[in-house]
Formats: sequence, C-alpha cells, structure tokens
Amino acid sequence: MAKARSTDRTGAGMYAIKEDWLRSYDEPVLEPDLPIIDPHHHLWDRDNRYLLDELLEDVESGHNVRATVFIQCRSMYRASGPEALQPVGETEFVNGVAAMSASGNYGSTRICAGIVSHADLRLGPAAREVLEAHLAASSRFRGIRFSTAVDDNVPLTPTRPSKGIMGDPSWREGFAQLQPLGLTFDALLFHTQIPELIDLARAFPQTLIVLNHVGCPIGVGPYAAKRDEVFADWSKSIQALSRCDNVTVKLGGLGMHVFGFDFDKRGTPATSQELADAWRPYVETCIAAFGTDRSMFESNFPVDKVSCSYKVIWNAFKRLTAGASADEKRALFHDTAAGVYGLGN
Repeated sequence: MAKARSTDRTGAGMYAIKEDWLRSYDEPVLEPDLPIIDPHHHLWDRDNRYLLDELLEDVESGHNVRATVFIQCRSMYRASGPEALQPVGETEFVNGVAAMSASGNYGSTRICAGIVSHADLRLGPAAREVLEAHLAASSRFRGIRFSTAVDDNVPLTPTRPSKGIMGDPSWREGFAQLQPLGLTFDALLFHTQIPELIDLARAFPQTLIVLNHVGCPIGVGPYAAKRDEVFADWSKSIQALSRCDNVTVKLGGLGMHVFGFDFDKRGTPATSQELADAWRPYVETCIAAFGTDRSMFESNFPVDKVSCSYKVIWNAFKRLTAGASADEKRALFHDTAAGVYGLGN
C-alpha cells in the first residue's frame, strides 16, 4: 500500500534536493572534535521528505553535532480543532521526534533538543493561549517564528504577510506575550525590513530576538544587478541592529536561492573553500557587529541542501573561523546557541 502523504503541498518544489549531485563531491571533515549545536533545521514530509532518518544521515556525516534545534516550517499542524491552536501540532510532532532521539537508539546527538514553532501574533493577547498550549505540549518548546518577509518582486516562503506587520498594534500585543513566558522570537525577513525589526527590538528590549539567515540580503530579481548597493544597505542595517542588546544573529541560510549565489546551478557542487569565499563578507560583517557571543552558525537544512551537503557547509563555516580563538569558536558553533535556546551543555 502506498504511503499516505499529507495534502499540504505548501512550499513543495521550492527546495528540490539533488542527492546524486551532492554525492558527486566529497571532502574530509575539518576539526571533527569541535562541538556543534545546529540551531536551525526543519523536518517535513511534502514532495520531498526530510524527517528523522534524513536528518540523522546528515548529522552523522562526521561533524561533532551535540544537539539541534527545530525551527518552524508549517509541519504536521493539527487537522482539526480551533484554527489558532492548529500550529501546536508541529510542536507535538517534533517533540515525538525528540523523544525518539532521547531514547539513545538513534545516536548521541540530541535531535530537536529545542523547538521553535508558530503562533499567530495577530491574535493579540489571545496569542498567550496558543503559547501556553505549545509549552504544555513540550518542555523543549523555546519560542516562535513568524515570517514577516515580504517583497513585491521576490518570494521567500509560500506565506505572504502584510507589509509593516511588525508595527501592527494587534501583532505587537501578541508579541508582548513572549517575554513573560520566557520565550524567544526568530525573525525571518528581508534586509529591506531590518529597520522595522530595529524598531520592534527597541520597543521590547527584554524579548530575545534571533535574526535568521543574516537578515536575508536579496540577490535575485531586481536586486541581482545591485549586489554592492544591497550589501551597503544591509551592512548599515546590521550595524544598527547590533546595537540592540536583545538581538542575536544566525550565520547561515546563504545557500538559499534568494541570496543569488546560484551554487545549485553548477555542474558539480562547490567546495567548502568556494562557499567560504563567497559568504565571508556577510559572515564577517555580522560577527564584527554582534560579536561571537551573539552570533551562531546554522545549517538551515534541508533548505540550504540545495547548494551543498551537511559535511561541506560546516566545513565552510570552519574555514570562515580559521583565525578565531578556541573560545570564539566555542561560542559561534555551540555556546551562543546553547544559551539562547536553553540547551545547557
């Protein structure tokens, strides 16, 4: 009997993985003993499948990955019940995966040790009920992500939020429910919206905000021919955002199509050195602004898997930190993520 598949095709086809292409290139793992927490990956079963088995195959490819954090991607929402509570199904699903990992039957990595799901902040104060339901569903629940990325010409996710939503009074009333519950906010947006995030961070200085994917400086569509201009605007915004002490940054996502590097269009996959050379200006700008104690590397798998393998992406990050001290590397690859998401050692 054929496997029953979800009717949710949201995002299907956006992140097609070419496994044979990825396997056509390999390289040895650099610094295999360096402890890593991967603070940003997804799990889904759509047109392509990325569940525990697929994640383990990547995580066990040679790097010393101690733990991972699952990030919201509209997986396994409840099919019934109040609409506002349907996203709690994602936490329930991921908590089950985490429980499988915690059994010790699937290796030593603590898979999904932290869970970031979704709540509709437009509910205002009523969003608290959803957050409390997530907390009840899992002690691993750490916060939410609400994608605010919107551009007239460039899509990032299948959802299309309203422009300026981070300034909407009702949305902010929902956002205000996070800090009293000790929850974080993962911010997914474009570089053009970083000023809006700065305003939000200043309005809620006690709420921990995590900027995803270095703030997504767009490199496709009408922005493709303006890379230098985009970099200048993005860099200025990053500097300003870093002055908000409640914001940390994830260093990754650069393998996504929206950055315009087009590594996925090559005949053979890029080496970790080639990736490091292309990504260096963005990573170094963020580390210089935020410091190592407020920066963390992320795989963003399987999304970034369109461009490279798990082994190669972490090699690229290690090449980018070749001149860093042992303490700086420990922060970038492990300690910042552990602190932000409350994962301990």
